[in-house]
Amino acid sequence: MAQNTAVPKLNFEYWLDKAIEWGQATTLESQKDVCLHLPQLQEFLQQIYETLKHMDSIVAIQQFPLIGQLLGRLCWNPFVIGYDESQKTLMWCLCCLYSSEPQNPVELKANSWIRSLLCHLLSSSKWESNEAETTTFISTLGYTSADYYCHLVKNMVFSLVTELRGNQLNGFNIQGRVPASRVNAVSLFCLPLVTLPDLTPLLETLLLYHGGASREILSSEFLEAVNEAFLKKKISLPESAIFSLWLRHLPSLEKATLYLLDQLVSIQLNSLEEVACVIKDSLLPQAATHPAIFRIVNEIFKNALLETDGTPEVMTIIQMFTELFLQAHQNENKQHKFPLKAYFPYHHQPLVTALLRRPFELPTTHRSQHLKHISDMLKALVEDANISSLADLFEIWFFVARFGEWLDIAAEQLLRAAVEPDALLWLLAFYYCPQNENQQRTQTMVEAQAVYNHLMMLFSCRVLSIKDLEAALHSITDIEQCCNQHLITHLLTNFLLFSSGGHMIAQEFVYHITKTTDTSKEVCSLLIRTAYRINHSGEENQRTVKLLNELLQKLTLKV
Repeated sequence: MAQNTAVPKLNFEYWLDKAIEWGQATTLESQKDVCLHLPQLQEFLQQIYETLKHMDSIVAIQQFPLIGQLLGRLCWNPFVIGYDESQKTLMWCLCCLYSSEPQNPVELKANSWIRSLLCHLLSSSKWESNEAETTTFISTLGYTSADYYCHLVKNMVFSLVTELRGNQLNGFNIQGRVPASRVNAVSLFCLPLVTLPDLTPLLETLLLYHGGASREILSSEFLEAVNEAFLKKKISLPESAIFSLWLRHLPSLEKATLYLLDQLVSIQLNSLEEVACVIKDSLLPQAATHPAIFRIVNEIFKNALLETDGTPEVMTIIQMFTELFLQAHQNENKQHKFPLKAYFPYHHQPLVTALLRRPFELPTTHRSQHLKHISDMLKALVEDANISSLADLFEIWFFVARFGEWLDIAAEQLLRAAVEPDALLWLLAFYYCPQNENQQRTQTMVEAQAVYNHLMMLFSCRVLSIKDLEAALHSITDIEQCCNQHLITHLLTNFLLFSSGGHMIAQEFVYHITKTTDTSKEVCSLLIRTAYRINHSGEENQRTVKLLNELLQKLTLKV
């Protein structure tokens, strides 16, 4: 068992050499080197612990004869034991080496040595070079040891913040006089302490500091450490500091975006309100009001959509992110607000303006006309001879798809309002089938029109059966081979939600279609979006809301 989980000897010897080289980190160069290696060292210590906890202490010492030297040296390095969870991991490793029943003098001596190290790690005086003298000095000042070090850190932070922000001397700002090398060194020395609350003002000052240098002066390790701590909720920083971090360090922005996607996809969310809460909490929609951040996040979302083959969950996340971004942009101070063209510079601007208009800004009676206008513009663009490549078509589709609320309203208006259906059906057909290779979109339109016509004949019926709706499906020659079942599912689901007869058979039919086809996630996503829209539209439609709750409960979700 130990053979399979052994720590590689090369790495083990490497870190022992490093520990000897560092000593107690008393020189500037050794301190810098320690700070640079702390994240990898912590990972290595965790690897040692995961190995030791499955071993008997005697076997562990036999297999790793140098482990005592390594742990002993690291326990006396203040930078190592001050970094994140390294002190705790060192204690765990020492506990694994402790013999519960020592059999000989060697084991007794080893236990005594381990106890002394554990006492050292637990002692509040671990930072002191001369405990007696320092304790006397502290008590003379009227402080306890804990108070003294707390004030020491605060004073150090205040001093550095003052230096970096620059003093006003005869009206001149002397910020530029701080050498870039010193700023870089300060950022490195912050590495072991980024999660310390007292350090927050210094972290903020560093992230907002530029100093006029043409290249990045903060260490990438520092920027990565702050970003990691923020993502894991270990620190709290002002929004301006986080935005500055992402603007000056692209890998941190990419990691934050991917972290948000992973977070949302990996947990079961019961409503769009929950999705919105998680996205807002990430600060990414607020940060995206800066066009440079928006473009990077947009590209990551686009790639995520391609890699997941357009799954409903990812599409819903992108649509909700867009809505929250627009809210953040609207709330921006007018003096600092970028024009919307800055975010979508390469798209047809009248279409951009139309899609950016929020549905609640229009009277309900004007929405179908607005959607027809969007559909007409989009159709003219797509059928333009200049749009020849699939890449161009995808860019148009992705831009339209991120405004999912308008698409859902189009499907709803088809059934609930007196509209000319062709333009709205074409809009939905384009969303679900953007390519028209082999006349796919044209065929999708024909099939959607057939189902829509049949549903409209049933819309006023108060009593319906499953067979009535199946007849609508059979209006397509071969439902299994239809060009786009997703559009048909969308129309059917809306029919169940907004028709009197549909309410009566909704649960039975949703169970039927999700059992016979792989559409459970798609239907759930559609129901959640509809519930969110109704809850935020001010409509009093208690019957539909009740039905949505019941349907979602059936599908193991709950609004």
